[in-house]
Amino acid sequence: MPTAVGPIPGAENTAAFQTDPYIGDPVALQDGRRLFNWYNCSGCHGGHGGGGMGPSLRDKVWLYGDRDDQIFDSIAEGRSNGMPSWGTKIPSDQIWQLVAYIKSMRTLQEPDPPTEPANEQTPNPVDNERIAVGPQPAH
Repeated sequence: MPTAVGPIPGAENTAAFQTDPYIGDPVALQDGRRLFNWYNCSGCHGGHGGGGMGPSLRDKVWLYGDRDDQIFDSIAEGRSNGMPSWGTKIPSDQIWQLVAYIKSMRTLQEPDPPTEPANEQTPNPVDNERIAVGPQPAH
């Protein structure tokens, strides 16, 4: 009977990935939002991360991964096609706050979510009432 030598192909990957220590912390989310504008992330990714010269941070498609550690690496190390490396300019705790804010997008925890103007709201096909995205001003 043959004996196994070395790892078994396709064995379960047990690698642990670093998670953001600020996820879910409302103060860190607000700080992340402030830093997003202060470091001019909004200059490329849009005011609420919806995209511009840089890709949208609000969608579900992430070229370099959407895990906390992957987003951290994208900010710290930069990426090809225009994302600069910020790791030597921004302290790691602030990068983690940015990650927390970015991960909060499209959730109820997002600080200062975007609102959809009334003239751009889509009518609900069931009852023709307007469907709004985000908090809406009182009438």
